Amino acid sequence: MFARVTKYKMKPGSRDAATVLLNRLKDTIMGMNGLHNFVNVMNEDGSGYVISVVESEETSDANAEQVQALWGQFAEHLEGPPTAEGYDVIANWAN
Repeated sequence: MFARVTKYKMKPGSRDAATVLLNRLKDTIMGMNGLHNFVNVMNEDGSGYVISVVESEETSDANAEQVQALWGQFAEHLEGPPTAEGYDVIANWAN
């Protein structure tokens, strides 16, 4: 498995609107090819990370255009472009 970890920063006061938009996009996000897990974490100051676990790095790369389009829908809420890094998944535990 492969994880894409994306750092972002929301504009002040945009957290609630961005969360509403995120929830509207849930089916599209969860329907992406090879997606196993999706986690979005954000502090009160709007700084956050998205962690998406997919089948492979190739799957993540194949989803890149769709992911870019999804981030584009958040453009008015973001302070700047998000930055992503990829990692091999060593453990992916849940209860």
